[in-house]
Amino acid sequence: MIEQDLRDKILASPEVILEDRDLMKALIAANERAMGANVIDLRGIAMERLEGRLDRLEDTHRSVIAAAYENLAGTNLIHRAILQMLDPFGFEEFLLNLSTEVAQTLRVESIRLVLESPQREADPAIDRLGGVLQVVEPGFVADYVAGGRNVPLRTVTLRRALPGTALYGDLSPRIASEALMRLDFGRGRLPGMLVMGSEDPEHFKPTQGTDLLAFFAAVFERTMRRWLS
Repeated sequence: MIEQDLRDKILASPEVILEDRDLMKALIAANERAMGANVIDLRGIAMERLEGRLDRLEDTHRSVIAAAYENLAGTNLIHRAILQMLDPFGFEEFLLNLSTEVAQTLRVESIRLVLESPQREADPAIDRLGGVLQVVEPGFVADYVAGGRNVPLRTVTLRRALPGTALYGDLSPRIASEALMRLDFGRGRLPGMLVMGSEDPEHFKPTQGTDLLAFFAAVFERTMRRWLS
């Protein structure tokens, strides 16, 4: 028999037992044992199924919240990086700022601007910007993004870094994943590409969303158009 004090507490607040999942499981299990093995309690089966659905719902809820926080954090990083990118007033300062403050904000080891040009003569300005600017022959951007495959070219491509790439200069051997953002500078101009490299192989993956990087690339593209004009 239950002690009177405990019995009075249960009768006074029965919802406490109903809200305790482990306690309810124990009561149902005791009830099934009392009925014997030849009797099937459909209520217990129904409760197990409902508990399974509740667990899946809670897991989904946690995943959605985690994804929302991650997306918010990513949005804040991109906004900060864009503000930093727009601070400089000179073109060289604008580009050099990419490889320092903007790269640190976006938590990547390297950011480089790749420009296609039919002229490959030495240029002192390009030499000064060697750590952030690389001039390549026409058609390089499309070939590099495709990676030797016959695939449609997207505005933003996330993937493991190609072996043997020299886009990142001295950092190339350490770059494990990269984000490639194709740039359109307008009619009559050859395309370009903004590349971000990370030493973490999981930093940029094809399964990740690209909306934020596409927005970043669009702002950079429009800013570059003004400088080029």
